[in-house]
Amino acid sequence: MTLFKLRLLSLSATGLLIGLIQIRTESAVSLPPPEETPEEVLRTGIITEARSPIDGTPLTAAEYAELQAQLQSRPIAPQLNPKVKEAIFLLRLRRVIRTVLPFLPI
Repeated sequence: MTLFKLRLLSLSATGLLIGLIQIRTESAVSLPPPEETPEEVLRTGIITEARSPIDGTPLTAAEYAELQAQLQSRPIAPQLNPKVKEAIFLLRLRRVIRTVLPFLPI
């Protein structure tokens, strides 16, 4: 190899090394500030405040547990108008028919 090729090779190797060093230092800049609490620590914290699933008002842990117990003990039986039930049934039937026979104009 000629002297020119050797110098060019050493310059390109030096440039590559400098580029790698710059990449390493830039990645260190993207770290979070040291005073910020890590997410892993935040996940282990005990949550003592909650919101009502009904209206979104803030509740204490005891009030939330009481509300959940009331909601689970109460039977949920929605009373729908018979016409609404019939409309839902017909819409579901229409969807099944359109799936099987998509060319029908329903």
